[in-house]
Amino acid sequence: MRLGVLDVGSNTVHLLVVDAHPGAGPVPTTDHKSVLRLMRYIQADGSISEIGVRALIEAVRTGAEVAAAQNIDHLLPMATSAIREASNGEAVLERIATETGITLQVLSGEEEARLTFLAIRRWYGWSAGNILVFDIGGGSLEISQGSDEYPDVAVSLPLGAGRTTVSFLHDDPPTEEQTLGLAEHAHSVISSVLPLFAGQPVPDHIVGSSKTIRSLAKLAGRTSEGIGADDRTHLSLKKLSGWVPRVAQIPASARHALPGITEDRAFQIAAGGIVLREAMTVLQAPRLEVSPWALREGVIMRYLDQLD
Repeated sequence: MRLGVLDVGSNTVHLLVVDAHPGAGPVPTTDHKSVLRLMRYIQADGSISEIGVRALIEAVRTGAEVAAAQNIDHLLPMATSAIREASNGEAVLERIATETGITLQVLSGEEEARLTFLAIRRWYGWSAGNILVFDIGGGSLEISQGSDEYPDVAVSLPLGAGRTTVSFLHDDPPTEEQTLGLAEHAHSVISSVLPLFAGQPVPDHIVGSSKTIRSLAKLAGRTSEGIGADDRTHLSLKKLSGWVPRVAQIPASARHALPGITEDRAFQIAAGGIVLREAMTVLQAPRLEVSPWALREGVIMRYLDQLD
């Protein structure tokens, strides 16, 4: 069957179309996204502005039209932190449904973490043992860990790359005081949930997912080479820590010239790097592997499991 996942996130409205059936991995056929950066449209009262709502409706409509043109059998539309936490989120969802015919399923932060973990477990397989996962979106940071299909511990923190850029990095490029302020805040927030992971064993694999982490890995990571190499991209905390201040010193308009940094991520990549550095530091993760699967694949896996 042909499935479409329409992911309304804090940075993009992203459509992934795959051919899939229970018991097999999904095969991507179409990938389409509209860059929104919804965090720019969050007002002082926590609501999404009218301009932001209209842009969101148009992006959802476009994604749905692209999906329909691909002759999909079923569309899985979902929304994450930006709409979930907006003070007018319910009203925005109603307008989207009325004007586009698309009813978005709003995932909780814990659901995001659990579904991302499911995708990574399926990608790595049971032999991977205990896995620790970091996932940085536009609005939130998810951290999860466990040895089964779903994690034993799953937390969602308001430390997304877009959110922290808007909240802390007010200048372009940001000042040293601003980047330090974000680092201290992120370290404190992540440290507050550290006791939840106290009962977990040392992970067999530490994995990062999401476009932000993939971009940082292309910039500062490396891919295994040689006999017995696994062709996985790795990102060390040491290399990341070396690149973070360098990226922050470059204006957002020029960051896309860096390896792996696309124009749609340039605005928030400095904040994403700071948050990931602090997360790896607090969780004592010296190096992570980058997974090509993340939340959207987890949504597909869950849907196929229910069919099966």
